[in-house]
Amino acid sequence: MSAPNYTEQYEGVIQTLEALVLDPSTDPFILHARTSALNARLKAILRAANAATRAAKAVTTAARLDLEQSELGLQNLTYEKRHLEREIEKCRQFATVYQDVPLHPLEEFQLLAPPEAYTPDDEHQLLLNRLSFEYVERQRLEREKKAKLQEKEELLKGSKARTTLQDSMSVTIEAASKVSTSRPHAIFLTQYQVVVEGQKKIHSEIATVLPHAV
Repeated sequence: MSAPNYTEQYEGVIQTLEALVLDPSTDPFILHARTSALNARLKAILRAANAATRAAKAVTTAARLDLEQSELGLQNLTYEKRHLEREIEKCRQFATVYQDVPLHPLEEFQLLAPPEAYTPDDEHQLLLNRLSFEYVERQRLEREKKAKLQEKEELLKGSKARTTLQDSMSVTIEAASKVSTSRPHAIFLTQYQVVVEGQKKIHSEIATVLPHAV
């Protein structure tokens, strides 16, 4: 529904008044009655026009306030967007120790790691998964290294024990040989028993280090 045109109504009333005033044949009583009615109509039109003007101003003011609020909100969003873009760029340029950590190549990581750890669509999560995988792998390699070192140490102990056993046997054989050639049989038996007792003592000491060497 279109708004009433108060200007046309006002001009129509004015023209009617002018026609009545300029018509000499109009009865004064009728002229007075009609002009009074037209004046009342004119005042009503003016009041309605003023009310419509105030309403239009109120609507315009409300619309202007909404527009200003929208512009302010847009400015805030633009500022926040620029701020976030700067923060994102700072984060991208930020140097961390993780950048210097040697990682498995991406192709090797894809082959060795669980399938769910390979997330090419999320670079941040992919880096976290690669770091976690690297940490687990290094722990595993460290355990293997310690196990190998322990095995090496046990082998060295066994080798040393065998060398000691061989040396003691050589000493025993040499002592027995000397006794058999330079002393009587009784003295030989006595010396041999001493050597055997010493040999047993050496064997018992070796057994504490390497039981299977006895």
